[in-house]
Amino acid sequence: MSVGKWVREAREPVYSNLTCPFLPEAKNCQKYGKPPGYMYWRWKPDGCDLPRFEPERFLDLVRGKTLAFVGDSLARNQFDSLLCLLSQVEVPIDQQLNPFKKFHKIHFPSSNFTVMVMWTEFYVQGIPSINSAATASFDIHLDKINTNWTSELPGLDYLVISGGNWFIRKHYLYESDKLVGCLFCKGENLTEFSMSYVMRRVVRKALESIESCQNCNKLVTFLRSYTTSHFENGLWFSGGICNRTEPLDETQINLYGHEWEFRRIQKEEIERIVIAGPNGVGEAYKKKIYKMLDVTKAMMIRADGHPGAYYNKDFYKNANDCLHWCLPGPVDMWNEMLMHNLIKTSSLD
Repeated sequence: MSVGKWVREAREPVYSNLTCPFLPEAKNCQKYGKPPGYMYWRWKPDGCDLPRFEPERFLDLVRGKTLAFVGDSLARNQFDSLLCLLSQVEVPIDQQLNPFKKFHKIHFPSSNFTVMVMWTEFYVQGIPSINSAATASFDIHLDKINTNWTSELPGLDYLVISGGNWFIRKHYLYESDKLVGCLFCKGENLTEFSMSYVMRRVVRKALESIESCQNCNKLVTFLRSYTTSHFENGLWFSGGICNRTEPLDETQINLYGHEWEFRRIQKEEIERIVIAGPNGVGEAYKKKIYKMLDVTKAMMIRADGHPGAYYNKDFYKNANDCLHWCLPGPVDMWNEMLMHNLIKTSSLD
């Protein structure tokens, strides 16, 4: 599924900004004038086809189940995409969606399906550093899982975890409540660790916490791989833009940057937990299932799919959004891939 290309798609998307009652203003690129060309592409894996998302079939697959997205605002992006897709056949009970609410639960009565989104920047405990804004430096406790999301594991059937973008800034690292080092803190007389080291530690801690859940159902965990931003000529508040009108050519993407490194770490940690688990228990004896939604390369190509300047400026003043994704848009492919994997895993029940 992860090896392929984007091809032109003549059909309209499954939903539009007019037919989705849950579409956030910050992702409603059509409402704010973005040219629509970015919507007419589909992901074509080599040698096969990724089926178009079918809301009715998805709801049938998850009948009586609970699915949670865990991660940062890009996990919320996928949650919003799924709500838009499913709302084409059923409007769920809770319609009071707040884009700034970090935990949210929605229920689809006809199939008794519940979908949740739970915010965590790092999987582990991250506390804003003293004298630091909430979006700046954090004290990251590498050995302490954030129980805000793990406490919900026993009620879940499916889990999609993702993350990585919050590591690209200065942070302070703790173990056993002691400061052991930092990220991006040259000149502070501290041991400086790499983003890769921290990424591996927190992904491993998250997967081991899931594996150690004693009261869980036969939980199926999907790790959605890292997706990069596409800022050019600057960043959020320094003139960064993303005004491409077509996907990039493969020769224009960098497979040697942190994006590919993060994806490699995620892949290795999924393989590690599948092969042995934290206690050396092989897959044949495991109650839980682990899969990867490998979207990194596909999304590296889609520099055309971000809101850019086309969003309600009440959300980000004087900035372009080249990190999140327009809805409808390329992010809907993540849920097509999720549905494809649900079909495969349902055959294991």
